[in-house]
Parts: sequence; C-alpha cells; structure tokens
Amino acid sequence: MLVSAPASGQGKTSVTAALARWHRRQGRRVRVFKTGPDFLDPMVLERASGAPVQQLDLWMCGEDDVRARLHAAAGEADLILVEGVMGLFDGEPSSADLAQRLGLPALAVIDGSAMAQTFGALATGLARYRDGLALYGVAANRVGSDYHAGLLEKSLPDDLQWLGALPRGDAMKLPERHLGLVAAGELEDIDARLDALADAWGRHAATGLPPPVAFAPAEPLPVPQLLAGKRVAIARDAAFCFIYPANIALLRAAGAELAWFSPLAGDALPACDAVWLPGGYPELHLQTLSQQSSLHAALRAHRDAGKPLLAECGGLLYLLDSLAGRDGAASPMAGLLRGHATLQARLAGLGMQQVELPEGVLRGHTFHHVRAEIEAEPIALASNPNRGPGNEGIYRDRRLTASFVHFYFPSNPEAALRLLLP
Repeated sequence: MLVSAPASGQGKTSVTAALARWHRRQGRRVRVFKTGPDFLDPMVLERASGAPVQQLDLWMCGEDDVRARLHAAAGEADLILVEGVMGLFDGEPSSADLAQRLGLPALAVIDGSAMAQTFGALATGLARYRDGLALYGVAANRVGSDYHAGLLEKSLPDDLQWLGALPRGDAMKLPERHLGLVAAGELEDIDARLDALADAWGRHAATGLPPPVAFAPAEPLPVPQLLAGKRVAIARDAAFCFIYPANIALLRAAGAELAWFSPLAGDALPACDAVWLPGGYPELHLQTLSQQSSLHAALRAHRDAGKPLLAECGGLLYLLDSLAGRDGAASPMAGLLRGHATLQARLAGLGMQQVELPEGVLRGHTFHHVRAEIEAEPIALASNPNRGPGNEGIYRDRRLTASFVHFYFPSNPEAALRLLLP
C-alpha cells in the first residue's frame, strides 16, 4: 500500500511508522520503502518495521530497479508499505505515477485537525482526480477526540475505506530540524515514540487490508566485480549518516571489503584503497570535526597518493578549508578543497540531479542549506530533470571527486564503482 497525502506535512511518516509497528505487533512481516531520495524518514521507518528501508523512485532508481526490489520484498514479507513523497500528485514522476505503474493501492493521510465533514470532500477529490488510480482508503492525522474521528470517518463515501487515525500528542511527535526529521539514532526515546504511535493507531485501526498485489520479476542493472579484493573506507556517524542501503549492497556485490570509521569518535582512517565520505550533518559537529587533525592529514595523504576519494554534500563540506554555522563562526575543516561554506536558513539546493561524468552518467539528488564558495572550476554541472533550483557542480582533484550531489549508485553501477576504483 502506498501511503500518501494531499501535501507535505500531513503526517505520512507518522502513519507509515504507526502502521509498520502495529502490523509487526500482529505478527506480520513488514517491509517499508520510501518514494524519492529521502534519508531521514527511512531511518525512522527502519526502527518501526525492523528491516532496512530502501528507495523507490522511477526516475532516480529506474523502473527495473524499483520492480526488482519490490519483487524481492514480496518474497519475504506479508505487508509492504511505500511512503510517498510530497502530495499524491506532486512532481514528475509523482507518488500517484508510482502507484499506477506498479498497481499499488493508495492510502491518503489527511490532517483532520481543523475540519469535520470537509474531510470526506477532500478524500473524494483525491480519489476522483485521476482515472486509473486506486485510492483504497483514508486515514486521519491529528484528530482531537474519538468523537472527532467518528465525524471524519462518517464523512467518507462508501467506496473509500476508513483505515484509522492518529490523535494529537507530544509523545508521538517525530522531532524535526533544518533537513527534515531528527535522525532516529539520535533520539533516545525513538522506540517509545513508535510504540505510542502504534498504540494510538490501534485505537481506531481497521483490521482489513487491501487486496494482494503481484509483482513480476525484473532484473536490475548487472554489478561488475570491479572492487574485488579492494577495501573501501566509509565514514559513518551522526555527521556522516546519509547512506542509501542500496549503495552499500552494490559495493558488496562488486566485491569490496568495507571498513567503517567515525570521524566524530576520533577514528583513524583505516588502511584502504578508496574512501567515501557521505552526506550528513557536519554543521552540527563543527568543533569536534575541526579538531581531527590526524584524520585531515590522512585524507590529504590519501588524495596526494592518487587514491580515490568520493565526498558527497556533508563530505564535501568536511573537505573545505572552513565551515560556519548559522551564527557565522567558522571552524577549520580538512582543507583538501579550497573554499568556505556557511549554513543558512534558506534552502540552497533542492531536487533530482543527473551528472555526466567521465566515468558515466549517474543520478541522485541535492538538498542542503549551505552557501559555498569553492575556489575551483567544476568538471561538470548536474542537470535537474524538473528544471528546479540546484544544478550542482562536481569538483575533481586527481582521484578526489566532490559535490553536493548524493549519488544513487545503482542508477549506473559501473560508473559509481569507477569513482572508487583504484
């Protein structure tokens, strides 16, 4: 079932998490996917479902990749939930496009906090807007009472199922900050919040499920064994946490040995053939990252030796001369890429990205609040398929590749692997 909504901010993630945890409690095997290039919602949904959450996006991932992942999940799960992105019909391709292409029944999550019978009118409009879209049911978020939930349920036409509701309540809120939800690993009470969501869902939950969906098998792009016998060091901690599970699986399928390290913990750079610095929140850990002089020197030596280093968004920021928070106070970074950056309140980059590199064409996305001045000419500029803001530059120094783009490696496995190939 696709979990969507009329707009962002209606409560898709809360309802998806509540559904996942509640059905898991009923003994069902639940797998969750996320539409679009989000990192933070999947962290919460992984905790709720107990299984890794991967991306489903017709443009970034490609239809064969999407179909292959759904087919694999259907072989090991009783219930598959796909959290949509933005509003049901927003974007090209939209969540509705994904649902229709794959035959997924859709659930509309509607914030009912300031309405009564109009809830049914809005649900009816979503259901009738496009021929061929199967809107199976509706759920309400932020209801004020059982009576309020009853009013909303009674407002629905007979052909739309009432699937449940969530009340207002601080115990169930998922905290947010400038890039979205707070990472699940940073919330000590995340399981208590998820349990509270499941408890609340159970109060109004409908017991029925939509009819089963069959997924035809599909073959994703083959993964060449380019990294067999090679060791890839990957930064992973609260400052470098934006990592697609599919990217890790691809590196392993290519034969790579993965060596994890934490810059925040003061870990030394592992002995390796290549380094990957993924995105995350370096701007929230400026003092700690600025003090890792040994790691700075090791990264410079790695680059100077002509070894591959891929830095994405937060990884790029860590390689600059300095990075400043919103207060404007700059902290020194690793100094591998000449330039400076400052966190700002407004979005500076947003949208899907396609990049033509010497290694091949890769797809991904950009999403950041940083204004950067980089003293280098990009070797390429990303293009946005929706002509939105954020045509990011890609910078290269020997085998170092840095940009604000978060690459989805399976979009072109060979090109992605060649970025890390010694």
